[in-house]
Amino acid sequence: MTNHYVGIMAGGIGSRFWPVSRNHLPKQFLDFLGTGKSLIQMTFERFNQFIPTENIYIITAQQYVALTKEHLPQLNDHQILAEPVRRNTAPCIAYFANKIHHLNPDAVMAIAPSDHLILNEEQFMRCIQKGFAFAETNNNLLTLGIKPTRPDTGYGYIQYRKKDAAADNIFKVKTFTEKPPIEIAKTFLTSGDFLWNSGIFIWSTKSILAAFDEHLFEVADIFKTTKGIYNTPKEQTFINAAYGLCTNVSIDYGVMEKADNVLVIPGDFSWSDLGTWGSLYENMKKDYLGNAVSGDNVMVYDAVNCMVSAKNEKLVILMGLKDFCVIDTDDVLLLFKKDQQQEIKKIVADIKRKKGDQFM
Repeated sequence: MTNHYVGIMAGGIGSRFWPVSRNHLPKQFLDFLGTGKSLIQMTFERFNQFIPTENIYIITAQQYVALTKEHLPQLNDHQILAEPVRRNTAPCIAYFANKIHHLNPDAVMAIAPSDHLILNEEQFMRCIQKGFAFAETNNNLLTLGIKPTRPDTGYGYIQYRKKDAAADNIFKVKTFTEKPPIEIAKTFLTSGDFLWNSGIFIWSTKSILAAFDEHLFEVADIFKTTKGIYNTPKEQTFINAAYGLCTNVSIDYGVMEKADNVLVIPGDFSWSDLGTWGSLYENMKKDYLGNAVSGDNVMVYDAVNCMVSAKNEKLVILMGLKDFCVIDTDDVLLLFKKDQQQEIKKIVADIKRKKGDQFM
């Protein structure tokens, strides 16, 4: 039996992909790329190439457990971890690490979001396997960094020390920077010392639990319990109570930015976090004027660098627009300039405040 495990985080609602991503059907359960598979199915299959099915777990919201079973029927019930409330990535990872550690104290785990696009899966696999091999014998927290191709303000950045290698293509992390302004992002790109933060991590359960004890003890203590709780029928009741005590905190802020044993593996495997409509546009097929269209009855006239997402049965005509996104669903029509896409999350919050959950 392998000591390698994977936890796929699938509890988010994808608010930046509103109005297609909704509370009842968030983006990880949608086929955004027209492949016939949802993003969570693509993520599972990517890891399943080198990790056995029984060692892959999904951490999701309780309301998405049935959806997860529908999309991944090969999983057993105990492989789907149900979070009673959303508390960001640190509690999610603390839960998964404790569960796996009680199952196998020698475990090494990767943790990854469910909604990323990775085109070069062979290179991705090599990076993950390199991380597993290193984490088996070293007490470090590993993260995957992506070689940036543009000064993107939507990503976090990792500064690393190229001359401070812990192993082949594994380097000491110097700083983390959350989504910087464009001028700073340009400086990062020019320096060559920064990587995009992928949000994909690898470590032994011993290492990450020790890091929680040192840097985020208030969360660590909540999830500590006896061997008679995890991986038993008592687990869900315990977790429901535990999450009620947790604050909302990310693993980056709570642990990674504070720890001094963080290393990064630079990766170049055609990655996108598919966090915005603009990132989806970048990965869609375009016509000679740069227009990307999803929908069987979309007609485009004198438009440049636009994106249209529409129902197949609806006729949508686009004329005279440049750099616009047009997202049409049964009950919502959204039009916006691509450079304003980061505002969608604020707009969704405003709609919820003024209209309630009707359009959520």
